[in-house]
Amino acid sequence: MKNRPAYALGSVDNVLLVLHMLRDRGRLKVSDVARELGIARSTAHRLLAMLVYRDFAVQDEHHTYLPGPFLTSTQRHCGDSALRELRARVRPAMAALCARAQETVNLMIRVGTEARFLDSVESSQILHVGDRRGTILPARGASGGKALLAALPRDRVLDLYPGLPGPERAALHRELDEIRARGHALNVEGTEQGVSAIGAALRNGNGTAVAALSISVPSTRFGGERVPALAAELKAAVAEAQEALTDFPD
Repeated sequence: MKNRPAYALGSVDNVLLVLHMLRDRGRLKVSDVARELGIARSTAHRLLAMLVYRDFAVQDEHHTYLPGPFLTSTQRHCGDSALRELRARVRPAMAALCARAQETVNLMIRVGTEARFLDSVESSQILHVGDRRGTILPARGASGGKALLAALPRDRVLDLYPGLPGPERAALHRELDEIRARGHALNVEGTEQGVSAIGAALRNGNGTAVAALSISVPSTRFGGERVPALAAELKAAVAEAQEALTDFPD
């Protein structure tokens, strides 16, 4: 039997109840949440807005909220010991990279055509990119997602994007070829205004790309000689992390 905790936080409980509603009903309006939870419409709107921000929900053109990519992801390892082990092994390299680059460092995996952020080490600078844990972005947009796509054979990339028009397919292949040649991928405000990133794949002892590291930087600090310097730091961190992933499973 479950008992309500004596220390329960009403706001947290409301968020969890909204998640239950999204799962069970498939679509919600602000008025539905306000009525069900007995809260003001403004409060319901703030709860839903935060779920959208963290990818638990998306809003359609009719202002209806639907389950977001975090809830619909089908990654088989999601939440299991393999991901905990991955985070634990890579964390020291991430912390060292953050200290050297003085920018936020992220760990991500590819889930189909999406990149899911597993961990972040935040920069201590006043102006910095925040914690990305739990965020899900299109793999074609995120720097780490691009790096993981570039690690795939061409035919596998085509399988992931079967309906991609010819010109877009050609452009994607060109970009992935460039990433393979230089060893890292760039995202210059492709997923968020004011934020740029550089990412590279992490491989285990079999040569399989199992994850990616990225450095997220305010765009005002991303450019000129900074990109080559960040690329060098990222390369060193990848080498360090891969030492810890030698026996990590495919």
